[in-house]
Amino acid sequence: MNTSTRRPRDFSFVTTPHAVSPSAVVSRLALVFGLFAPAWLSLSPQAASAQGRLEAQYEATLAGIPVGRGAWTIEIGDDSFAASAQGGTAGLLKAFSGGSGSGSSQGRVVNGALVANAYTATTTTQKKSETIRLSLAGGNVREFSIDPVPPVDPGRIPVLDAHRKGVFDPMTGSMLRVAGNGELLSPDSCRTGAGIFDGRLRYDLKLDYKRIEMVRAERGYHGPALVCAIYFTPVAGYIPDRPVIKYLATERRIEIAFVPIAGTRILVPFRMSIPTPLGLAMLEATSFVTSAAPPRVAKTN
Repeated sequence: MNTSTRRPRDFSFVTTPHAVSPSAVVSRLALVFGLFAPAWLSLSPQAASAQGRLEAQYEATLAGIPVGRGAWTIEIGDDSFAASAQGGTAGLLKAFSGGSGSGSSQGRVVNGALVANAYTATTTTQKKSETIRLSLAGGNVREFSIDPVPPVDPGRIPVLDAHRKGVFDPMTGSMLRVAGNGELLSPDSCRTGAGIFDGRLRYDLKLDYKRIEMVRAERGYHGPALVCAIYFTPVAGYIPDRPVIKYLATERRIEIAFVPIAGTRILVPFRMSIPTPLGLAMLEATSFVTSAAPPRVAKTN
């Protein structure tokens, strides 16, 4: 992302002040950790200096108690990229309300920017399974589907064609690109935003700088992290009276810590946290192994 510009971003991680049952906590945490996968890829031109790979494992906790686990793999090549993630509830919450999910995004690398062309996400609970698919071109959603088709809710703000232009999918939107050749972990890298469309919701995410701190995974990365505040603004596809939407739109204490993928100018979340009525909800990397691949050498005859 060009750190001299500000664009909306995206996040998914919250519980409502009134939801205290285990099943409600599971559903709210799923929304929070999914909706708040930040989206901050700038499309401004810049040559890619190298390529990189990430293999990460995450643990979700609520008031220090494990409630979920997940994994994320990202491959950035010379002219294409692919990312995939999967996870599910764990510990006591799994006994109350089991759930799992997976997602993937792939596309092209254009002048150093990640430009997605396809996104898929599947969530499964004890009650139902749902798959969302997006087809994109140049930051615009060409086609999208939800299977099974959800019932029409007259209270939902409709998503118009204009809402599906100039947006990121949630997976690609979780990666923050810092354009230029300056310091990656600088305050200006936080001062940005992005528009996100996840197949149902269209929302804006805005970041702002908070601090630099040291982080350490049990395996892999140990070093500085860029900590940003993140703010959520619903645009369309939501029901205004839903407590979780109101909570996310007014909460000002959500934080996300970014660290770099080696060999690239892409930052990805190492940790996300949000205060809830039951304690601090957190998603944090336990393993964060990243490596750079050398730039491809042109063949000569």
